[in-house]
Amino acid sequence: MVRLTRAQQQARTRAAVLAAARQEFIEYGYGPAKVDRIADRAELTRGAVYSNFPSKRALYLAVLMDQVIAASGAPKVQRVDSVGEALAAFARTWLERLPLVDDHAAGGRLQLRSLVGVVEDDRGRAVLAQTARLEALLLAVALESCTPGDAGARRVRLAELVLTMLGGSSLLAELAPGFGDPFDRVRACAHLASLDLEDAWAPPHLPYVAPATPCRRTWTPPGDLFDQISGDSVELRTDGVVVVLGPRRVGAAEEALRSARSGEQVTIVVVASDPAETGRLVRLRVSDLVSCLRRVFPLQSWERLRLVIDDTARVAEAVGVSDIDDETEVAVRVHSGAIVARADGRGAAYAAATADVDQESAS
Repeated sequence: MVRLTRAQQQARTRAAVLAAARQEFIEYGYGPAKVDRIADRAELTRGAVYSNFPSKRALYLAVLMDQVIAASGAPKVQRVDSVGEALAAFARTWLERLPLVDDHAAGGRLQLRSLVGVVEDDRGRAVLAQTARLEALLLAVALESCTPGDAGARRVRLAELVLTMLGGSSLLAELAPGFGDPFDRVRACAHLASLDLEDAWAPPHLPYVAPATPCRRTWTPPGDLFDQISGDSVELRTDGVVVVLGPRRVGAAEEALRSARSGEQVTIVVVASDPAETGRLVRLRVSDLVSCLRRVFPLQSWERLRLVIDDTARVAEAVGVSDIDDETEVAVRVHSGAIVARADGRGAAYAAATADVDQESAS
């Protein structure tokens, strides 16, 4: 008889819980689903379920995350020659998740990655609002790469409109399946590219942000980190800006990206005090979006931006963050293996990105 190691047994238990939970959510939906029934399906105790997942919501998010991973596959980038074509291709990819008219309601919600009835508390809604801003930035950066000759173009407002339309399509598919023509929505998304939104980036609070503090501190970042966009490992010793953001501050990613020097690497690190729920919620939304983006845009579209979700808070610890909360915002400028500037609080991403540090003296 083959004896399983502790890690193997934990992995087997977790897989059994996820499989049972998926069937429970497909049959009943999120609200009526019961942890006791999930435990019975998995032939485990209620305690075994909770030892792997702290709540029903954490379990539901884990099921959705597994579904996103299974649906991703190897990306096949489509050839697009304009922002309109890119939006049409992105919309087609996104709308593949829409269930058919005759699909079971609960299973259809799972296919839609629906969070209706799952995230209803004020904290969760605030996190989703900030995550939506991050999603819009990722789509906008890709759209901006479609017109390299127009380096000053900002397309965040366009990305927000597109994601609003597609998000509304998902909600309608959940409430009134079969309503509307998906091909019309694809054409509508492409048409949005022709709108003159006069998009500009000039947040009014930036002039009041305190400058970053110059310093000289050895930088010893952790390894085994992965970029959520490319899937590649991340080397944080690279010169550039590293920004650690709590889930209610992830929208500040744009402050670092827009303010950094030309060609400079910007790494956004998302850290949550409860990685099983809030951290997984951010990971789910970002992973779902990126799985669509990578089927339309080449990875070079985000060559300056890296996104890390730091479940163990190792990067935060290396930066010197002791207390993690939803509003965490700490940023550092890295040069020649050292931290040469650091900023905390609102505007820290902007402060570190614009830090006027004498790099030669710092090295």
